[in-house]
Amino acid sequence: QVQLVESGGGLVQPGGSLRLSCAASGRDFTISIMGWYRQAPGKERELVATITSADITKYADSVQGRFTISKDNAKNTVHLQMNSLKPEDTAVYFCYGYIITTVRNTYWGQGTQVTVSS
Repeated sequence: QVQLVESGGGLVQPGGSLRLSCAASGRDFTISIMGWYRQAPGKERELVATITSADITKYADSVQGRFTISKDNAKNTVHLQMNSLKPEDTAVYFCYGYIITTVRNTYWGQGTQVTVSS
């Protein structure tokens, strides 16, 4: 079993920055893709950014140029640096992992709240 644990959410003013982190833990696993989704009140969960084992990144158009996803392979950790935050970035951010153990499965973190408000 693999667990994803997020950290780094909080309250920030518009134009500010936050850094989210997500660490994967467990036994005998290989990470294929990790990333972040978010869900705002009354809206569907949407992709924010993902990064593959080959360091191929993908971003939502709404965050392109403001957010940067990166990973630390040694620590099985993915980071999301969020700059120039806007009120519309307010949401619960969920860490996502497509991870191989004996099978390929999708894993989710518990979510971390990001609030952008003055």
